[in-house]
Amino acid sequence: MRGILTRGVGGFYYALDGDGNVQTVRAQGKLRRERLKPKVGDIVDVTPGNDDEHGWILSIEPRRNELTRPPVSNIDVIVIVVAAATPDPDLMLCDRLIMTARRSGIAVQLVVNKADLDTARAEEILSQYAGADVDPIAVSALEPHSLIALKERLRGKVHALAGQSGAGKSTLINGLYGLTMETGGLSQKIERGKNTTRRCELVPVQGGGMVLDTPGFSLLETDVFDPVELKDSWPEFAPYEGKCFFAPCYHDREPRCEVLDAVAGGAIDAGRHARYREILSQLRQEWRDRYD
Repeated sequence: MRGILTRGVGGFYYALDGDGNVQTVRAQGKLRRERLKPKVGDIVDVTPGNDDEHGWILSIEPRRNELTRPPVSNIDVIVIVVAAATPDPDLMLCDRLIMTARRSGIAVQLVVNKADLDTARAEEILSQYAGADVDPIAVSALEPHSLIALKERLRGKVHALAGQSGAGKSTLINGLYGLTMETGGLSQKIERGKNTTRRCELVPVQGGGMVLDTPGFSLLETDVFDPVELKDSWPEFAPYEGKCFFAPCYHDREPRCEVLDAVAGGAIDAGRHARYREILSQLRQEWRDRYD
């Protein structure tokens, strides 16, 4: 039987087949010996169990993409959710999430939630990411009419929601699909969201596709890679590649840099570029220290 893993708990996994049947399975020993740990989203070949006995995962199809945190695979779109109101949007986290998605070969949809609470801030965020190839859209999760366009964009796709706790990911899923995922509001003392999502689970939704609500987090660790590759995750830079005086150009402080000129002229958002430089500085240090 061929299926997709929708959930994993304590070494047991749930495989959903094309007919909507679910099998409880475990990974065969050969997968463990190959150090191949199943992930939610994996397409697998399983042998069904009998009565009260679980079945077995025989093989895992090659993954189109995968993430370490959360441990999922074969995601079509990562929906990054930021809030126009509280909690104060962490755009550095947003940029790191975009970078991670791009390096993993996953498309990005940026959603500015709670737009009705601060329309000016929502428009400001949309403007910052206009050239970032993230299809930015402003919504209010509590207003169904504002979700129509977003729902259409996600139709038929396997998508995961990510971003700060309290930005409204679970509320957004409930509004899009009529589900009843727990929502947590905000801590009154520190105005940070309560993490209400306890597990990774793919849920089939009306209209086709599946959604996964990822645990909220305020820190994202990324792999160390050659700093010169970082600029590839900023689509705004692409029109200027190869036109700078230096090659390669890091678009940081180099003279006669076309990207820096574009930032100065307003063609590239200065906030996005400033956060790029901060990530670049950290990455350079990590790259230097990688063998220590």
